[in-house]
Amino acid sequence: MPEPLLAIEDLHIAVEDKPIVRGLSLLIHAGEVHAIMGPNGSGKSTLANALMGHPRYTITGGSVRYKGDEVIHWSPDERARAGMFLAFQYPTDVPGVSMINFLRRAASARRGSEIPVREFRQQLGTVLERLHIDEQFVRRYVNDGFSGGEKKRAEILQLGLLQPELAIMDETDSGLDIDALRIVAQGINATRRDSNATLLITHYQRMLNYVTPDFVHVLAAGRIVVSGDATLAHRLEAEGYDPILTEATEGAPA
Repeated sequence: MPEPLLAIEDLHIAVEDKPIVRGLSLLIHAGEVHAIMGPNGSGKSTLANALMGHPRYTITGGSVRYKGDEVIHWSPDERARAGMFLAFQYPTDVPGVSMINFLRRAASARRGSEIPVREFRQQLGTVLERLHIDEQFVRRYVNDGFSGGEKKRAEILQLGLLQPELAIMDETDSGLDIDALRIVAQGINATRRDSNATLLITHYQRMLNYVTPDFVHVLAAGRIVVSGDATLAHRLEAEGYDPILTEATEGAPA
């Protein structure tokens, strides 16, 4: 078995000294899509932000190894340049900064050297075509005046251009109508490769109608309590969390 792309072992995370994630372990290999589902307050977004090094989320125990390297003490910038990517639940507006300039700076940082304008435009054009995004989209300021769907499409554009090995999608389906959800899901599928992996964090099964996960994990009270394949998500949609959480609790060792 090849080495996991991401190996999380007995991870504990606190926010302002309040424990949120309490002993979470997870292995993700290249080529896999993992979905994490769970009720509000279970620790899903806390996990996503801590994996990318957000300073508000303090890792108090455990290990996070990416490509075999411990990354807990890496800065967010180091993690991003190494190929980790976070799509935010609520992307930030950046008035005055055009998407095209933002994307060029991000791509240059990812590569570790300045990308010539002509080369960048060729790369961007290829990605825009593959994701079916009009070139006028990148002439706008970053997320400024964007609808919810446009903000999520901007995240997918970054994903396609930067080509991270590990994409962490934090409730990318939040607030999207059916058409926008389909477009975002198509973008995720278009960037899927045997050499990369996706950690898809979501409340609802509806995203998984378009992006088929290899594994589904249910997070509750800061721990993964049950894992399965895509059929687990369908069961959650039909039954809700309570029956599955009850079964997991009853089946846990005393």
